[in-house]
Amino acid sequence: MPPAPDAVTPHEGEICIDASQLRPGVHVRLPIPWIEHQFMFNSFVIADEEQAQLIAAMKLPQLFCDPARCTLPPLPPGQAVQAGAAQADATAAAGRTAEEARLAALAARHMAEKRERARVMSELRGRLDKAQQHYLGSARTVGGAIKGFATSPRESIKQVAEVSEKSTAALLADPDSAIVLIAEKAHDDGHAAHSLSVMTLALLLGKQAKLPEAALRALGIGALLHDIGKLTISPAVLRNDERNRHEEALYQLHCRQGHDQAARAGSLSQPMLDAILHHHERFDGSGFPDGQSGSAISLAARMVAIANRFDNLVNPVDHRRAMSPSEALSTMWTREKKAFDGTLLQLFVRAMGVYPPGSIVQLSDGRIGAVVGSAPADKPLSPKVMIYAPEVPRRQSIIVDLASDDALSVDKPLRLQDRPGEELDYLLPRRKINWSYLPARQ
Repeated sequence: MPPAPDAVTPHEGEICIDASQLRPGVHVRLPIPWIEHQFMFNSFVIADEEQAQLIAAMKLPQLFCDPARCTLPPLPPGQAVQAGAAQADATAAAGRTAEEARLAALAARHMAEKRERARVMSELRGRLDKAQQHYLGSARTVGGAIKGFATSPRESIKQVAEVSEKSTAALLADPDSAIVLIAEKAHDDGHAAHSLSVMTLALLLGKQAKLPEAALRALGIGALLHDIGKLTISPAVLRNDERNRHEEALYQLHCRQGHDQAARAGSLSQPMLDAILHHHERFDGSGFPDGQSGSAISLAARMVAIANRFDNLVNPVDHRRAMSPSEALSTMWTREKKAFDGTLLQLFVRAMGVYPPGSIVQLSDGRIGAVVGSAPADKPLSPKVMIYAPEVPRRQSIIVDLASDDALSVDKPLRLQDRPGEELDYLLPRRKINWSYLPARQ
């Protein structure tokens, strides 16, 4: 496979170096496709002398170095070559030296390890693709059900019930309750995407709270229909997040109107109707439409309220105000805690993990990545992360499961607003963040 054109030319800030200048602490970028070498990344800081020797043994005609990323500068040109030349003269008659054989064996072992990691990444990527397809299918179903609710409410309820049932089954089939990032475009007007996200998050919370399966399915239906009343509200009001008093009064009508419309269908249980009517109630009594507080708010409504608020923080009307999932959790826990059932909020934070899917993080080696899959319960600091590696096509992106990788860990979460556009284009091309369940291994 020939290298990409930009792989054989220096990037901005890079200089050309040769193998004689390598040593630990030098940043290097290899000008060949990722699959053709034994290292995990094309671009990295050399960790030890052995890595430098392995790169030199590849006999590449040129290498690239970003001095700003070096912890030590490259050696002067030719220094290592001269030292190696004397050794080569001394052993020329013996053929390939023991050192060359050792490096060749080491490179082969590293390549085998890399192929195994690539196999694991491919398997994980396949599961992520299945989650994507499940999401897109559900989005089409929910979008159609919402649009048809006014004329065919019973048929719409049947459709969302099927989505809730399948989603509940998928969630219960996975002991880790893993959720994954959906960062590709789903062709809908946003209503279906929001409803699906709220359902996914509410079911995750419901499972954490140990709700029985029937209650989970009912919770899912209520979550999918929680905003059905918005169909009666002017889009201009819905898209305005700085509403005046009159517009806010109109906006708040969606809870009551949605409830009444759903109740007339005659096939929804009380918890489902409660989720529609009271998902904007607040535990401290500051919500609407009835100003309920505490346990007077039904359990389903309290759960949907948490899921709804979280998704609205991550995917606001004005995308410039979008928070990363980590920021949204922190905001709800530190600034808005009184507005929600504290026990349920704690369960939600635990279910989402320290670094929820959609979070941008810096890893222990300095690399940047997007969390694409939640961490297992026994390793809450170890999610699945897609690495920002622009030299690798996104469809073949490097995905690391930190729960099974002892060499890497998350150093810290990062703010979306602080990341450059090209980085987000690679990691979060859709910008809008939605979630689905990770299918169980076959």
